[in-house]
Amino acid sequence: MSAQDDLPKLLGDCVHCGFCLPTCPTYVLWGQEMDSPRGRIHLMQQHVDGEPLSGQMVEHFDACLGCMACVTSCPSGVQYDRLIELTRAEVEREHERPLKERVMRELVFRLFPYRRRLRALRGPLRLYQKSGLERLVRRSGVLERVSPSVAAMERLAPPLGRAPRLPERVAARGARRATVAMLTGCVQGEFFPGVNAATARVLALEGCDVLIPRAQGCCGALSLHSGREEEARAFARRTIETFESADVIVVNAAGCGSAMKEYRALLADEPAWARRADALSARTRDLAEFLVELGPRAERRPLPVTAAYHDACHLSHAQGVRGQPRALLAGIPELVVREIAEPDICCGSAGTYNLFQPEAAGELGDRKAVNVDATGAELLVAANPGCSMQIATALRRRGAGIAIAHTAQVLDASLRGLGRDAVVARRS
Repeated sequence: MSAQDDLPKLLGDCVHCGFCLPTCPTYVLWGQEMDSPRGRIHLMQQHVDGEPLSGQMVEHFDACLGCMACVTSCPSGVQYDRLIELTRAEVEREHERPLKERVMRELVFRLFPYRRRLRALRGPLRLYQKSGLERLVRRSGVLERVSPSVAAMERLAPPLGRAPRLPERVAARGARRATVAMLTGCVQGEFFPGVNAATARVLALEGCDVLIPRAQGCCGALSLHSGREEEARAFARRTIETFESADVIVVNAAGCGSAMKEYRALLADEPAWARRADALSARTRDLAEFLVELGPRAERRPLPVTAAYHDACHLSHAQGVRGQPRALLAGIPELVVREIAEPDICCGSAGTYNLFQPEAAGELGDRKAVNVDATGAELLVAANPGCSMQIATALRRRGAGIAIAHTAQVLDASLRGLGRDAVVARRS
């Protein structure tokens, strides 16, 4: 039985109770039934019953962020995350998108999952940012006229400095407690290399030998969550081969960790890979999840900062990792953590969503920025590169000078006694 055969059974789990409605970002924005999980499930059922995929149906599926807040809120255990992935794969197989849309999607998927291509982009992008051309282009609005998606891509790019290259092995400080392999990621590795460096240092300070395979590539998250199944499977198989000998694989990007934990479902139809995929999924841990399991050893030094913690959807809803990052932050002396209103409403990043649906993503980003700003925090802590770029862009629009850092960077500053400037200097 193929994964697609699971669709009718999964659809039958929904009792149309409506508990998902107030948790769905697009329903919150627009109040339209067909832009809620319940409405989309109704459209999925229509297609299973023989209704061809129309452009309007696809628009409603495309408008879904795949944030999985509805999965958390559902009392019936509906696997909406699996439903939307299967449906998107069906859309990619059956639906002919307009040419301009096809070109944009190919551009994104030929670029972002490939580290070397992103690395080649870094130099020209740094020059563009430092030369002043960035300000001129944004003021002119020329990119908006060319393509809202291209304009969104340009706005989201973070300020780029020099990218430190990590060695293949970072030795544990003191007695070794564990040996872990580390996924460096595509966007994380090239746009946020400091996060990877901080992750490796924190793990080493906590007594871990950190192995960083040079041969690693994309985990397949962007492809998986966009219905590009065959592409996602190819990335997954390569990732399994790269990390198969590791006792634990530590991931510091929420979307990547979620995808790797889904390998067991992604490759379930492939007998030669199913067992290997299941084993790798079972050994994959988010950084915060792993550090809490390991327990603290290194001394935490004071970090007098007021911070707000953002729940990345693929960390909180997909992986169920909520308390662990907060526990790590609570262990840092003098760090005050404030909660953000509407924590379960997505910031609008959602992998490639802010590129393909920039208007809706912008509304959600602005909503999140208002709630972050209302905390009065001087630092936002987030555990996903897409969220960091999305919220930073929205905070800039609002004129809010709030720094953004990954949980690893906050821990790194505390463990090394770097002080508050190490994390609050990176203003949005």
